Amino acid sequence: MSAGGNGWLGLTDRVCVVTGAGGGIGRETAAQLAAAGAKVVVVDRNRESCAATEQDIRSQGGEVLSLACDVSDPESVAAAARETLAAFGRCDVLVNNAGILRPGDMETLSLTDWNALLQVNLTGCFLCSQAFGRDMLDRGAGAIVHVSSIAASQPQGFSGAYSATKAAVAMLSRQIAFEWGPKGVRSNVVSPGLVRTPMSERFYTAPGVAERREAVVPLRRIATPGDMADVVIFLASDRASYVTGQEIVVDGGFSQTLMSHVPRPGYD
Repeated sequence: MSAGGNGWLGLTDRVCVVTGAGGGIGRETAAQLAAAGAKVVVVDRNRESCAATEQDIRSQGGEVLSLACDVSDPESVAAAARETLAAFGRCDVLVNNAGILRPGDMETLSLTDWNALLQVNLTGCFLCSQAFGRDMLDRGAGAIVHVSSIAASQPQGFSGAYSATKAAVAMLSRQIAFEWGPKGVRSNVVSPGLVRTPMSERFYTAPGVAERREAVVPLRRIATPGDMADVVIFLASDRASYVTGQEIVVDGGFSQTLMSHVPRPGYD
């Protein structure tokens, strides 16, 4: 919890909703928000992992509410928004973090798998932005942070609709920033690079994978969920009050290594 209750962030008593908060980046983001003095609503499709995040935050003295919610289901999202307003009276910050990843090549990818990723990764962000953003718009203030991926700008092969959905999330954020900016609501994107999370951990347990991945990152390490949460917290805070419609890539410099793959004799 690197935020450390720092009043400098201006998040004290803010009501912050984090989707996909049952683990990984979402759980760490929720914990950091609570440490910064925010009232946190942790949302996840998995009720047990959601409750575990709530327990962790409560044990640290944080004020927290956990809600089981399927972000791809309009009724489920609407119910979560109503419960948030009933408990805390408003919503100041929304972190659209919920997402899924499924393998699949474009030649044989089924429409069912394509639609599944769209429904969670993209439509889920849209539904939550509408449902939780309505209170922000009514009050003329708020911040939304969407968690995308470097796959939004660097195609990730054999991952079905993943890259397409993440690219669409980045554009969704920019459109929200344009339309809602005059009404006091900011919208930004954090695009993680290589991060060890419950969703990606199986890759790192394969022999030699962690070492090979570290070797291609200029900072020579794989990110933690906390590295991502730090940037999410900044964009959600008053310190970013004049930042909207932007995407911050948090990848240790990995996406800037393209030219290093081009042979250039004499330039070793």
